[in-house]
Amino acid sequence: MSSLVTPPLFAALSKARRVLIAGAGGGFDVYAGLPLAIALWDADVEVYLANLSFSQLELLDLDVWLAENVAAVTPETTGLADYFPERTLAAWLAGHDLPSTVYAFPKVGVQRLRAAYRHLVDHLGIDAIVLVDGGTDILMRGDEAGLGTPVEDMTSLAAVAGIDLPIKLVTCLGFGIDAYHGVNHAQVLENLAALDRDGAYLGALSIPGASREAALYRDAVADAQAATPLRPSIVNGQIAAATRGDFGDVRFTRRTHGSALFVNPLMAIYFTVDLDALAARSLYLDRLENTYGMRQVATRIEQFRETISTRLPRAFPH
Repeated sequence: MSSLVTPPLFAALSKARRVLIAGAGGGFDVYAGLPLAIALWDADVEVYLANLSFSQLELLDLDVWLAENVAAVTPETTGLADYFPERTLAAWLAGHDLPSTVYAFPKVGVQRLRAAYRHLVDHLGIDAIVLVDGGTDILMRGDEAGLGTPVEDMTSLAAVAGIDLPIKLVTCLGFGIDAYHGVNHAQVLENLAALDRDGAYLGALSIPGASREAALYRDAVADAQAATPLRPSIVNGQIAAATRGDFGDVRFTRRTHGSALFVNPLMAIYFTVDLDALAARSLYLDRLENTYGMRQVATRIEQFRETISTRLPRAFPH
């Protein structure tokens, strides 16, 4: 039973002993799972981190590969000097005496990504997976006015939906950020309401700005920005600013030049849903099932969008 005393996210994970928190959308998405990971580590839960990587993992040495399409990245992993968020995070974790291996998946289609997840689940003895999205476009079912950047998110969602585990969740951090990519956030809330009616919405959980989790997260994001000055994470930069209590058009990188940001407290809230229920609501996830590469995924999403009439976007009435 859910209650105000125990947030449903932690209630759902209460029986898990080995949790895999994985960035669904690639890039720096795994960083959005860091506050949750720290809270679970502090509760003596074994937590492992993984990420769908945008780095050129094929250039890594063979000894990095745990299995096909599963790289075990540590602070000592060599190569890829300019952009390697997984190694940057691994080094930061080691510097804070936290488990410092970050598993990385290359950008492959659903079948190969699912096989990679299955190998990692078996290798680590995982009993719960939490896919984390920096932003909320993973919650799009397909007929919204805009889908954001769905290719990586939907590949991850489809891959994990096909894995048999007792606990599978999706959590989103960074509400509002995907407006830049055309997501209508009234439709995000509409989707969450529909999931709530299905009993699949696990509520919203704010990261207190003064908490240990927030402080360490901000430090990790700052460290990543320093390590990748030409390609810092705009998503995590905004979330980190929100946990500081910043508001409005906050500037932290030249990459946002010409854009008006709207940093606000909603960005520092985890919105969590049941993964299988979210997958079941998708209107096109079945079309992605037999994909080998992500170009196929992108093409099939485009083909699906050509066959439907999208829901009209709505403005917040407040």
